Amino acid sequence: MTFSYSQLFTFTESVFLAMGCPAEDATLATETLLSADLRGVDSHGVARLVGYVRLWEAGRINATPRVGVTYETPSTAVVDGDGGLGLVVGPRAMRVAIEKARQAGTGWVSVKNSNHFGIAGYHAMLPLAHDMIGIAMTNASPLVAPTFSLDRLLGTNPIAVAVPAGEQSDFVLDMATTTAANGKLEIAQRKGLPLPEGWAQTADGQPSTDANAVKNGGALLPLGGATGSHKGYGLGAVVDIFSAVLSGANYGPWVPPFVAFLQPSANPVGQGLGHFFGAMRVDAFRPADEFKAHMDNWISTFRQAQAVEGKKVLIPGDPEREMAAHRLLDGIPLLDAVVKDLEGVGAKFGVKL
Repeated sequence: MTFSYSQLFTFTESVFLAMGCPAEDATLATETLLSADLRGVDSHGVARLVGYVRLWEAGRINATPRVGVTYETPSTAVVDGDGGLGLVVGPRAMRVAIEKARQAGTGWVSVKNSNHFGIAGYHAMLPLAHDMIGIAMTNASPLVAPTFSLDRLLGTNPIAVAVPAGEQSDFVLDMATTTAANGKLEIAQRKGLPLPEGWAQTADGQPSTDANAVKNGGALLPLGGATGSHKGYGLGAVVDIFSAVLSGANYGPWVPPFVAFLQPSANPVGQGLGHFFGAMRVDAFRPADEFKAHMDNWISTFRQAQAVEGKKVLIPGDPEREMAAHRLLDGIPLLDAVVKDLEGVGAKFGVKL
């Protein structure tokens, strides 16, 4: 089934309001969440709304958080999310980073006591309007086995970097540090499809194409495959350290799970989930117009690269940008299982999809 962006926005915002979120927070959370659906990252969009509701029902999300800075220098800060929706905590923390960059040239913010924040790319793109480079990272539920491990010690731990351009479209990299995000396994489960090789392993460490491998005690695999997974493992570890060890959030196997039926660790090492944000004022390095002109040249050079037959060379952010333009016009398709979940949530709060 296909739904317009405005239809999903009204529904999702109404659900957040019914959870007790202030109006401003409900609108911000909705915008953050639906940015994933617009950009074609269906695993992190409205399909996850039911997950946030279940966490709230379990008392693990604070609908009225007092998000604030607990420690700071002119260019750095630690933000306490007060257990709020990461969809709200994340943008507010990035605003702190932007303001630090406005004053000091760069701003760096590590966050504790938060929850799942949607797609990293949304947060990384917020500084673009200010002629700033944006960086966003987050740790996540421990579903990933480090290289040679049977234990699940890391999350999919994404990294996003957004760089402003001039006449060309902005450069926006948004990637998990695993071969695939867990949400893609959820989509495969809903569709009854096998996984590509290299995405997951069984509980005893054997390669698996079963979409339920992680549910059955297996693990997601770091980016890099059979010969290069140490690189994805290293990147995921950096995200975990920047997001949580630096802020005082939970890290490694102590990161609280997104699903409400799994309980957080009885012996946490920190507070909630952790994020890390950076904002870098371009004119702290060189004049912004000059930089963006060279970014245009960089992007056009790569776009004009000779491609293999039947393909074209893309710039990070191209597929998502094209998808957003398409879905704003033609609507957002949702799987039947997702529609059923949303209808169940709507019935609970008296909100019609």
